[in-house]
Amino acid sequence: MTMQPDHLYVITGATGQIGRKLVRHLLQEGQKVRAIGRDPNKLKPLSDLGAEPFLGNLEDVSAITQAFSGAQAVFTMIPPNTAVENLRAYQSKVSEVYTAALKTTRVPYVLNLSSVGAHLKESAGLISGLHDNEERLNNLEGLNVLHLRPCFFMENLFSFIDLINQRGVIGSPLDGNIFLPMIATADIADVAADLLLKLAFTGKSVRELLGHRDVTMNQLAALIEKEIKNKSLHYVQWPPAQVEAGLIQNGMSQDVARLMVEMQVGMNKGIIKPNENRSPQNTTPTSLEEFIRTVFLPTYHLSQPPAPVAA
Repeated sequence: MTMQPDHLYVITGATGQIGRKLVRHLLQEGQKVRAIGRDPNKLKPLSDLGAEPFLGNLEDVSAITQAFSGAQAVFTMIPPNTAVENLRAYQSKVSEVYTAALKTTRVPYVLNLSSVGAHLKESAGLISGLHDNEERLNNLEGLNVLHLRPCFFMENLFSFIDLINQRGVIGSPLDGNIFLPMIATADIADVAADLLLKLAFTGKSVRELLGHRDVTMNQLAALIEKEIKNKSLHYVQWPPAQVEAGLIQNGMSQDVARLMVEMQVGMNKGIIKPNENRSPQNTTPTSLEEFIRTVFLPTYHLSQPPAPVAA
């Protein structure tokens, strides 16, 4: 049973990978949606579909309180900010704004986007900031909150395109032989939409999402190699310090780069891993092969130089 359309859903991060898919899904179900974002140009396609656009800074408690006003349910997430000098402070600020706005508006339901590994207070890189956010939301009395903890996004593969084009490799600090769950953001949005339409969760709870299956980075490279027909493509595990320096050189702040690498080292050590065994409840439908063919390849082909024109 879905909620009646006289209920209002408020979506933070509405122009991001998950948020915009979630907004569209709810609108297709005839629901009222308020989409929060900072860029009017990115919000316009959603408002054209029928969403109520709300321009607001997630660090502005007055604006976010206004945005949450009248909502039956809110989808919360802390958007990435790769340039911020102190990532944990930024995450805490957004989290504090959310909790203050929820206290004032008394929204009854919150679906919070978190991450596998968010049970860890420390040593999980940027994920530990999501742990703090979970704790703040859990401390709000009278709030029904479900924390969605998805795994490694398949969309992270886009960050490898320049490496493939320039060096013919895929590289990161991750051990190429450890098995990792990977998920398409479309599947996260589908699960989120279903949970919001039903609003059957009560109290404080957690749900992990583990994608279609676990794969290694070596297997990932082989799958991409097959699709792009690059016989030399392979995976390289780089030293953490080298990756951190490269991230900083590409514009990421030193703190964010450090926490990003800490997260990947934590995956190698088995610190950051799912708390649940794989089951039909936490397995999602999009396979890595399907994602590479239908989502990754079109973006990859757009990055290729045009073929020379014959004289």
